Amino acid sequence: MFRIGSHVSMSGKEMMLGSAKEAVSYGANTFMLYTGAPQNTRRKEINELNIQPAWDYMKEHGIDTFLVHAPYIINLANSVNPDTFSLAVDFLALELERTAAMGSPILIVHPGAHVGAGVEQGIEKIAEGLNAVLTRETPCCVALETMAGKGSEIGRSFEELAAIYDRVHCSDKLCICFDTCHVHDAGYPIVEEFDGVIDQLDKLLGKQQIAVFHINDSKNERGAAKDRHANIGDGAIGLPALKAIVNHKDFLDIPKILETPWIPDPRNPSKKAAPYQAEIRMLTT
Repeated sequence: MFRIGSHVSMSGKEMMLGSAKEAVSYGANTFMLYTGAPQNTRRKEINELNIQPAWDYMKEHGIDTFLVHAPYIINLANSVNPDTFSLAVDFLALELERTAAMGSPILIVHPGAHVGAGVEQGIEKIAEGLNAVLTRETPCCVALETMAGKGSEIGRSFEELAAIYDRVHCSDKLCICFDTCHVHDAGYPIVEEFDGVIDQLDKLLGKQQIAVFHINDSKNERGAAKDRHANIGDGAIGLPALKAIVNHKDFLDIPKILETPWIPDPRNPSKKAAPYQAEIRMLTT
């Protein structure tokens, strides 16, 4: 089944049901959400998330899966501040519980930033954190997101992701979130040689590890290490390359999630509007 959607909100009384309705309004058949604000740990109780009505609505509209994104405050790579690391491990465990309770198979996580301690130390801490929360019984997978390489981010190369895999005991509970903007900004030639890039990933991790794509154009040239998303067709990657990735024969059933910036509302230019309905149409027609 071909799956494409976007990030959607989860708030108000309808919570997850509202998320599903928003996705359907864009013509999507999958979606991604945060379980709360990505900058903090405040979360509603699971019984307040309106999960069953959401699933009933999703089934009525042909949606059989969705993804959860962990908050940015989770930094498993931090060996400098023990409190930051402990918070990351504890909150990741809670987010995995929430992801499973909501019925999503995947929790997407930024690997983290080593904040000056070095890549090797950061990778060791990420693995330590993942080993603390992942067991054979964990009911969903952690998708490590490919990163652009800004600051001290880890995950800017497939080699760094493979090093994490090598150190995690339950590595079968890991998978990859391939972000097109991030991979481009990290220096990989996905415009000219997407198949070649996938071959590199395949040799290190196995291309079957890609469980979700984030489909974003980039405001920067390849290798800029900036991580600034652009709307589809408005950036350095461009519509033809992104359309080819979305429709690549090897990944047709892998969810593709748009995280592009909101744009001026054509009916009220002083406000912003989601671009996702138009961008989904651009990528699929």
